[in-house]
This record gives sequence, C-alpha cells and structure tokens, in this order.
Amino acid sequence: PHGRVVARDIEAARGGKGLKPAAAATPGAPAAAPMPALAPSDEAIKALYPEGSYDFVPHDQMRRIIAQRLQVAKQTIPHFYLTVTCTIDGLLAAREAVNASAPKDKDGKPAWKLSVNDFVIKALAMGLKTVPDANVTWTEAGLLKHKSANVAVAVAIPGGLITPVIRSADTKSLSVISAEMKDFATRARSRRLKPEEYQGGATAVSNLGMYGIEEFAAVINPPHATILAVGAGAQVPVVKDGAITVATQMKITLSTDHRAVDGALGAEFLGAIKRFIENPVMMVV
Repeated sequence: PHGRVVARDIEAARGGKGLKPAAAATPGAPAAAPMPALAPSDEAIKALYPEGSYDFVPHDQMRRIIAQRLQVAKQTIPHFYLTVTCTIDGLLAAREAVNASAPKDKDGKPAWKLSVNDFVIKALAMGLKTVPDANVTWTEAGLLKHKSANVAVAVAIPGGLITPVIRSADTKSLSVISAEMKDFATRARSRRLKPEEYQGGATAVSNLGMYGIEEFAAVINPPHATILAVGAGAQVPVVKDGAITVATQMKITLSTDHRAVDGALGAEFLGAIKRFIENPVMMVV
C-alpha cells in the first residue's frame, strides 16, 4: 500500500506466491509497448491528506464535461504555440474616441462602451477572412473550410467556463459585437444560453488580461483549430527610430492544431491579427 512493503508481502514471497519474473521474450518478437502510467485512485489521493483537513466538493456536470473536453484536447490535438507583441496605443485611442462619441439615453447611460476584447474579437474575425486557410476544422476524413468568421469567446462562470459564439463577427460593427458579448455574458452566468449559442465556431478568444496575466497559452476547444490567448496591456520602454520611448504593449499567443494549420500558415494568421489590432481603422474600412 502506497509503495510500502509489509509483512504479508514477505510471507507471499517466501511461499512462492509473490511476483514472478517476467518470461524471456521470444527472439525476434517485437517488444511490447510500455503501458501508460495510471492516474492514482481517488482513495489513494485522499489517503495522502489527514482526514478532516479538507472539504470534499463533488464535481457537477459542467465541471465533468469541461475536464473531459480539455483532457481530450490535450491528448488528441497536437498543439503548437506562436506569440507576438502588439503595440495597442492606437487601439486604446480609438476605443476612447468611439466610447466618447456614444449617444446617451435620458439617464445618461451611453449606448455602448467598447472593451479591448471587443477589438480583439473583431481582429480575430478579420484575420480569418484575410487568411481563409486558417478558418478550418479538422475531421479524420478532411478539413471543413468555413465560409463565415465565427469567433467563440471564453466567459468565466461559477463552476467553470462557457464559450458563446459571435457569428459572422467580421461583418458586425464593434458596437454590435460589444452588445452581443454583454448579453451572452449576462445569460451565461445565469445559465440561460441556448446550445446553438455556444456550439460551433472555428476559433476562440481567451482573455486573462483583466487579471493582470501578461502571457499564457490556452488549450484548444474542440472542434476549433485555434485559440487566441490575450494578456494584459502594459506601458513599457521601446526603441523607435533609434530612440527610447514609451508604448503600451500586449502579448497574444495563438494555440494551433498542427493537423489543420501548419507553422507558416499559423504565423501568417497571427500576423494578420496583429496588423488589425495595431491598426484598428482597418477593421472599419
């Protein structure tokens, strides 16, 4: 038990009932593949901690599904990761100008309030249209080449997360994307999303910048071929035209399914996303 040799093991060995040496392999026979290590049982894990030192919280259905999907993703999807740094001073200025121009109702509430994530969603959708070979889903028989740029967005909810999908995000204005996301997030937290609202899409955005995370790599959500992880923006010293200046920069990391999107194509796709983020006017032309 727990790797210890106890008295009954010694007695079994003395009586010839212990473990037997493995039989010699037949000459020329292929060696058996090593068995994968098994995860420890629940009982074995609990035995490592004193009784009463923890509270046991059973998994709900959502947590079980999330765990199963992420495990399948990491076991079956050959991930690779690409990271670039975006300068977002132009995006922040555009966001401030667009928000300042929003009409207000009689209570003084603006008609919209765009977030950085709204711009990222739009940039990702525009990237899919610019590099259509990255707008795909892998199946064993062939690739699904999508005609619409449908972008899922990870939304944290109590007990897990869910990914509502902004359909045809490349054709929608930033204010419409912002309104849809606010509606999705509100209904997601009260678990009122319809299945068709969080299923499908070819890619996704996961943004942890609001938590101060500078850089991370997200796990692809099947059947997507990619997911974009967005870090926090920060003012940093940069060299521009031979002089040191201050710029606001943000790192984005693209996790990619190598079966569907090769390295060069992934780099082209991420480069397109970066160009839209750094030149937001290109998203409204």
